[in-house]
Amino acid sequence: MTAGADWRPGASIQALRQRAEWRAQLRQFFDQRGVIEVDTPLLAATGVTDPAIECLQESVSGYWLQSSPEYAMKRLIAAGLGDCYQMTPAFRAGEQGRWHNPEFTLLEWYRLGYSADDLMNELGQLTDALLGPAPIRCRTYQAAFRMAGLPDPLLASTDALISAARTMPAACPLPSGMAHRALLDWLFSQVVAPQLPARCFVTHYPADQAVLARLDPDDPRLAERFELFIDGVEMANGFRELTDAAALRERFEADQAVRRACGQSVMAIDERLLAAMDAGLPDCAGVAVGLDRLFARAAGVESIAEVIAFPWARA
Repeated sequence: MTAGADWRPGASIQALRQRAEWRAQLRQFFDQRGVIEVDTPLLAATGVTDPAIECLQESVSGYWLQSSPEYAMKRLIAAGLGDCYQMTPAFRAGEQGRWHNPEFTLLEWYRLGYSADDLMNELGQLTDALLGPAPIRCRTYQAAFRMAGLPDPLLASTDALISAARTMPAACPLPSGMAHRALLDWLFSQVVAPQLPARCFVTHYPADQAVLARLDPDDPRLAERFELFIDGVEMANGFRELTDAAALRERFEADQAVRRACGQSVMAIDERLLAAMDAGLPDCAGVAVGLDRLFARAAGVESIAEVIAFPWARA
């Protein structure tokens, strides 16, 4: 192909017009509920410490392209803004494929005083509005593993998980030398997710996958975290937010230790976020939705490239 020959958008003009209509519909959804739209920086002094995420760094300023607006939105909430949402570009290095693009669009929102169940209910309403009504099942992380024929993820040893993985059909070969958490992630994506109901919330993730979620007060092995899956594809990740700055600092430092041990770049801790939490982050729940994936499902297409104007290969 000659240089510049792929100048046209990857998505059809009809799909792009429909995408604009869906975005307008989402704004109406939140406006009706009194949730304010905000904008936060795409570039910031730090990224996230999470070992599962690699941020992109802008080469001139040294600032980081944000993988989520989460930290900045929480600073706004701590400052007294209240319920808010944002539709924004987000960035992650090395994620490209049928359901991944290094630049993608996130819808993220926060509700003060909401439990995880409250926010799941609202997310279900939003999903019904875009995709049409359908039942959404609910399974705990532990039950989802067991129903897929795998050992209990809260109790099984690494050797037991490896043994089970070798007996299960999977689209990708099992990598060697995987740590326990990475092995659980692989089993979930390769074995568990494809067997979930068409629309399904998975709840009560293990505490070491808590990200920025509170731990379950009834079982500290678990986090008040949920994800929404549609046809086996993750659409949303949400939780009742951790508000304890000291506990979050410990998690950030643990993340840094993991990154250091794995040879990853060690991301600086976002001190502004911790200061905001020290000042007082209200009790709230938040969720991030991959809009490109949700729009692809609403359009009935099999790739996010079909609903993005210029995916990575054409950017």
